[in-house]
Amino acid sequence: MNAEVAIIGGTGVYDSDAFENVREVEVDTPFGKPSDRILIGEFEGRRVAFLPRHGRGHIYSPTHVPYRANIYALKELGVSRIISIAAVGSLKEEVKPLDIVIPDQIFDRTKHRRDTFFDDVVVHVGMAEPFCAELRDAAISVLKELGLSFHPRGTYVCIEGPQFSTKAESNVYRQLGFDIIGMTALPEAKLAREAEICYLTIATVTDYDVWKDEPVDVKTVLENAAKNEENVKKILRKLIPAIPEERECECRDALRFAITTSPDRITNEAREKLGIFLNKYL
Repeated sequence: MNAEVAIIGGTGVYDSDAFENVREVEVDTPFGKPSDRILIGEFEGRRVAFLPRHGRGHIYSPTHVPYRANIYALKELGVSRIISIAAVGSLKEEVKPLDIVIPDQIFDRTKHRRDTFFDDVVVHVGMAEPFCAELRDAAISVLKELGLSFHPRGTYVCIEGPQFSTKAESNVYRQLGFDIIGMTALPEAKLAREAEICYLTIATVTDYDVWKDEPVDVKTVLENAAKNEENVKKILRKLIPAIPEERECECRDALRFAITTSPDRITNEAREKLGIFLNKYL
């Protein structure tokens, strides 16, 4: 059973009643099992997959989410677009809790994550624009239509976690001009680009990180994340049918000029493991 679009996020961000002809599938990959079983069904006229990033019951920390298995599994199911839902902290006064941000840039502050499929082949994909422009345009149009409080761009600094930042770190990120802070956009965005899957983050602001007087805590994050859920559902219901059928973005052929290793030096083992990405070009 294939899907066109995937939603990656917490279990609260989708309305299971909106899915029709639902089926759950287990997928195994060369990079292990994904975070959980993947739900596939019809949603607003499109075939949509849903994957809980941290697993049901929130069993994976941001560092230990099986990102490579997640993206590989979605690729295997035919997914060409990913909509990521992510709770974030704000690093700017004007980006308020309960606002929505559609980031256009990411800054990587992670330390311990495997962030490429290509350990056995040299591949250099472009990441200058880490989020799909086509998906961002569609999301911005929907947010304008809904009249929600949102920001059409911003830089997402992705930290390792699972701890929140120190005040010194938070203030440095502010001085560097970053807008929001979170723990999950990477390596998802990098892996999606390697897989030639369009990737969009809908960032829901839950707090002001730790740079303001009140410290961030899990209670505040969870309370505001719950408040954001209804808006996220509204966005998804309008965004998914608005996604163009055909892709005209650069994501669709990101590997075209990225594979550096000579074909005759790519082993049969690597071809078997990575064929889902490489066969199109080899």
